[in-house]
Formats: sequence, C-alpha cells, structure tokens
Amino acid sequence: MTDIEELKKVVAQLQKEVTRLSDQEEVRKLQYKYGYYLDKCLYKEVAELFSDHPDTCVEFLGGRYNGKAGVKRLYIGRFAKVFVNGRNGPVHGFLLDHPQIQGVVDVNADSTRAKGRFRSMMSAGTHESVKDTHPRGLVQWWEGGIYENEYIKEDGVWKIFRLKYFPFWHATFDKGWSHTKPNYVPFLSTTFPEDPIGPDELCSNPMLWPDTRVVPFHYEHPVTGVQVADDDLRAPHFGKDSSTSAPPLTLSEPASQA
Repeated sequence: MTDIEELKKVVAQLQKEVTRLSDQEEVRKLQYKYGYYLDKCLYKEVAELFSDHPDTCVEFLGGRYNGKAGVKRLYIGRFAKVFVNGRNGPVHGFLLDHPQIQGVVDVNADSTRAKGRFRSMMSAGTHESVKDTHPRGLVQWWEGGIYENEYIKEDGVWKIFRLKYFPFWHATFDKGWSHTKPNYVPFLSTTFPEDPIGPDELCSNPMLWPDTRVVPFHYEHPVTGVQVADDDLRAPHFGKDSSTSAPPLTLSEPASQA
C-alpha cells in the first residue's frame, strides 16, 4: 500500500469517527431540547420531534402510544388537557421542570439509528396563588425517572423514534419518598378508543417505587463487554433470592429495522 493509499484510509477512518461523534452530539441535543419544550408544556413542539415511522411510540406508566397519532394523543391530548387546559405552552403558577441528564448515546455503524439512556429529576407543583383555579389544587411533588430511547435519522435529521420513559419514583414534597403511598400515580389501564386519550396497548410488568428493578441498559459493560445478567436487574427484598422478585424489566424492540 502506497503512502497516499494509507493516507486516504486514515482520512476515511477519521471522517467516519467525526460523523459518529457529531451524530452522538446531535442525538444528545435532541433529547435536551425535548426536555426544554416539555418543561414549558410546548406539546406541539414535542410531538414534532418524533419520527413518522410506523414503529414510532412512547411508553409511559405501563402504556404504549403507537405511531405519530399516538404520540400526539399523549402530549397534545392527555398532557395538555390535564396540565394546561388544552393550550400549547405554560400556565401561570404551574411548575414542571425535569432536566435531562447523564446522557449515554450510542450510534449504529451506519449512522442511521441510535440509542440513548438519560435520567430525569423532576420538581413540579402549583403556586399557592393558583390553588383555587388550577385543577391540581395546591400540590408539590418530586419525580425521578429513566429514559431508554431510540432515535432515527430521517432525511438527514435526527428524530425521536421510540421514547421509553420509566418514572422510577414519586414523592410528595413535604413527606418525601420514604412515605410514598402505593399506586401513587396509577398505571394506565384503559386503551384507546375506550379512553380517548389512552394508550394503544398496555405494557407488561410496569414498575414504580418502592419497586427498584433496573431499567435494562441498551449497552454492554464498557470493560467486560457483557450485558448485566437478568437476575441482577431484579429487586428482591433484603436477604431474599432474586427468584422471589418480580420478573426483570425488558425493553421493547421495533417491528422493523427499515
């Protein structure tokens, strides 16, 4: 191999690496922008971040909203109705801040799809001045959650493909997470169209605090190259065998890789 051929090979490898790093950053920025829009109840903008692919979905509180229509039903239908009376944008005195942090993004070899894991720590509630006019009354709560998402590049633009959010725990502001009541936020149980703003289907084995099962990692261990064992993703009671725990959580996969 000549020096020129060797140089061309090095340049090609560098170009591929630059593309990979650029795509990782674009996906990370996409998720961060999602968080900024969601914080201010800009649900139309949130919905437009999603792909038009037929396998697009959002998984939330034990329900799966399928396709772009399902995405809009969740954000523009359910969330907008409950939090801001159907408008697009915030309402006075309502807080819903949940930063997107600890992002781990991996892009496939073709730079067409990616997976990302993010953490959210939410502070939310109403100001006392709106307690008589907002349907939630006077309320303050904490929430922690994990995203294990998939992304797709369409016409050169990265979009959210399959958003899977596991709201790991909730707690009232004053009493904290040690005193969270069971079923604090009820899992979705009725599907569309029976529930006009419900999910298209229900997911198996939903979880909330004090259930502490691990949301599976999309990536292998960076040193050993091995996935975490299923039994180690479970959460038995102290001193009990893992077989006594609820089954390990699983991540759904798209029907098509196209």
